[in-house]
Amino acid sequence: MTDAVKRAAEVLASHRASIDRLDTILVYTLAERFACTQAVGKLKAEHKLPPADKSREAEQIKRLERLAREADLDPEFAKKFLAFIFEEVIQHHMQIRK
Repeated sequence: MTDAVKRAAEVLASHRASIDRLDTILVYTLAERFACTQAVGKLKAEHKLPPADKSREAEQIKRLERLAREADLDPEFAKKFLAFIFEEVIQHHMQIRK
């Protein structure tokens, strides 16, 4: 194995370790977010509020699109990701209401 290949393997291992660490952070962050949205769902159910709040979602999408641009992340990807999360949250809220 040449020195260049060894160095490339080391750099690759370092990048993969970073990706693994970031994936862990993402999973725990999503778990914390869903714990908060579960509390919101329970509060909405107790007070007979609708499970979805379209104006809040629209505000969040605008805010997070801006953050995505600032972070040099594709805003369309960020919107799709958030739409998926919002849909999951609404499903959870609907289940709580039952």
